[in-house]
Amino acid sequence: MLDMDRRIAPVRRATFGVIALCLLLSGPWLGWWTIVPVVLAAIAFRLAEKHVEQAARPEWALFAAWVFSQIIIASSVALTGGPTVPTMAWLAIPLVTLGARFSERGIALGVGITLVLILAVAFGVNADAVIHSPPLLIAPIGLVIAVALLQSVLMRSDVDTRAEAIVDPLTGMLNRKALESRVTELTQQSKMTHQPVGMILGDIDLFKEINDTYGHAAGDAVLKDVAYTLRKALRAFDLVYRVGGEEFLVLLPGAETEQTKGVAEELRTAIAATPAGGQDMTMSFGVTASAPHHSFDYEELFAQADAALYQAKHEGRNCVFTPDGPAVPVLA
Repeated sequence: MLDMDRRIAPVRRATFGVIALCLLLSGPWLGWWTIVPVVLAAIAFRLAEKHVEQAARPEWALFAAWVFSQIIIASSVALTGGPTVPTMAWLAIPLVTLGARFSERGIALGVGITLVLILAVAFGVNADAVIHSPPLLIAPIGLVIAVALLQSVLMRSDVDTRAEAIVDPLTGMLNRKALESRVTELTQQSKMTHQPVGMILGDIDLFKEINDTYGHAAGDAVLKDVAYTLRKALRAFDLVYRVGGEEFLVLLPGAETEQTKGVAEELRTAIAATPAGGQDMTMSFGVTASAPHHSFDYEELFAQADAALYQAKHEGRNCVFTPDGPAVPVLA
């Protein structure tokens, strides 16, 4: 979503420029002041662009900016004559960007808000004109719905294509390509928020023996079940990546070392308690976290987590280690 918003941002600014130019050219007929609402909408999106990366719920910040822009456009349409002017159709323009960043639910909500604004403008400004000439209302409503239907299809196609590129087909987990994008986001985010980032690197114990003894089909079954258990044990917004054959990585924005150790121990316990591919399996984990008020350095953290994971394997497996030693006492 954030990646698509960065791609849309320059085009969105150009679109506001086109609308502003049209209003300036129409100034002698509509009034020069009509440019003001468009400028306000552009400023709102500019402010949202600066703060969305560090927002706890960026999707809400983006959607709020989108709704604000629709309200501003509706206000501009109302002030220029409502249903009797061609600018009513402009309310369909922002719908094009919805599908690139939001799900079908977001598109439906955006369409609903847009239709409410159209009805409010039409009947609030000049109800008599609409009653005497219903096409003044039917045409923009039809345009909005048609754009939304086409955009939903394009969105689903884009989501499917992007998913194929960033999702591991065997486990359904995000892959290294998705990790690269997330690392870039967290690096930029940490520079602004100065919040720590926890890292958990896990490796399935004795996985090679499963492949050698039972075959690769059995190994694949283990990987699928382990991936499912990891996802189930994590919170909905915690992302886990498959970074190697039987190696998985979890990034925890805002988590310090103690919190990261706790999550890793929960994952270790869940794996040990849940058979995978019909086998009793365990995992070893190496954990670390960036220090508060320090920038997130993925390469440095990964090296620390990898070294801690190696130590966990060396100490008998099925345990959690940090660069400073075991997360919990290792039983002899």
